[in-house]
Amino acid sequence: MFPFTIENNINEKRKKNTMGRGRPIGSVIRQSMIEILHFLGEASGYDIYKVYRDVYPKITLRSIYYHLKKGLSLKEFEVKKIKKVTGNYSWGGEAEKIYYCLGPNAKPSVDERVKDYLDKKK
Repeated sequence: MFPFTIENNINEKRKKNTMGRGRPIGSVIRQSMIEILHFLGEASGYDIYKVYRDVYPKITLRSIYYHLKKGLSLKEFEVKKIKKVTGNYSWGGEAEKIYYCLGPNAKPSVDERVKDYLDKKK
């Protein structure tokens, strides 16, 4: 039996490679959203978007909702409550507002920019 086989070679390469396959789980945008929710406690996606666009670089509302959905699956965010709001909307007379809070896997690092911005708003 030879000490060098294809299987041994592949296993050695896998042990040396610390990065797994695919994209990394972490996200700068999602971490910034965690910072915002840390100070707000709970907020809707649009409320998070309004604070985000004033504190951080430009982003789309669609991207915020993508990261909220991804954060729910990673348990970084949780749905706090769902509220029905009546009004005169283009799609009808009622809308759903979903309020989010931090989940068990969220690790806020307390960004002073968000704290200063929210203190000025009050």
